[in-house]
Amino acid sequence: MNFQQLRILRATVRNNFNLTEVANALFTAQSGVSKHIKDLEDELGVEIFVRRGKRLLGLTEPGKELLPIVERILLDTANIKRLGEQFAQRDEGRLIIAATHTQARYALPPVVTRFKQELPKVHLELRQCGPKEVAALLRAGEVDIGLSTEAVGEEEDLVSFPYYQWHHAVIVPDGHPLAALDRLTLEALAEYPIITYHEGYTGRARIDEAFAAAGLAPDIVMSAVDADVIKSYVELGLGVGILAAMAFHPARDAGLRLIPSNGLFAINTTRIALRRGHYLRNFALRFITFCAPTVTEEQVKEAVFAKTPDA
Repeated sequence: MNFQQLRILRATVRNNFNLTEVANALFTAQSGVSKHIKDLEDELGVEIFVRRGKRLLGLTEPGKELLPIVERILLDTANIKRLGEQFAQRDEGRLIIAATHTQARYALPPVVTRFKQELPKVHLELRQCGPKEVAALLRAGEVDIGLSTEAVGEEEDLVSFPYYQWHHAVIVPDGHPLAALDRLTLEALAEYPIITYHEGYTGRARIDEAFAAAGLAPDIVMSAVDADVIKSYVELGLGVGILAAMAFHPARDAGLRLIPSNGLFAINTTRIALRRGHYLRNFALRFITFCAPTVTEEQVKEAVFAKTPDA
């Protein structure tokens, strides 16, 4: 048994049992992938994959029990490498962060600026993606830290900490009738076409829940994952915008008016997420404490390596 066999097993599952994609992902030949799988099965004395001819369709029962063991072995192997780097190069290395557009564009710049000033030798890689992809990248071990409002809060294989709270706001073009109201209501808002976030992004569920609770069916004419796109189409007069309040800046967004909507929609909490068992170098811990000063490095380490109830 060797590490390449274990990597191929994991990659086969992650690539939906398509051996061509597995070979591409691991930069090897498909014939080599097939041989490694056969050698591993021969050594274990059981079939790991369900087959139809030469095609792999899924995991057998032994394969299902083997997969989490393989995941733990490969995770700890990567942890050993990170541990060595931690003591050999304390303030040098690479930190990979996955974040949604809103977090990367509006929340992270002050933190990143401080981090780069204090740790200039650490290469910071920021990947912008959707909430579900943030969680998937954490699980795959491809990123160290994830930042998202959705998809990371209640997952057993992830640990998360509150980053900050925020609320939605309404934006309209200058001179819009809603801007003249003494108090904005959901009923008044529902009278106009709405442009807001795509489902599953940036607190969209809170917006839908608020209208549903009021018995209203808003006319959402456009949705986007990017606040700047929402603002562009509101400026064109195609609808009223609902976006994260921190995405509006009076100087940059001339021609638009922000209408406070505190109380109309529930408060959102963006969270810092980590994979359980993933060894974090000191500079990663410092990045987390820059984001959330009330969270200590020791609390992070204890949470990441705490055993789950069924472990």
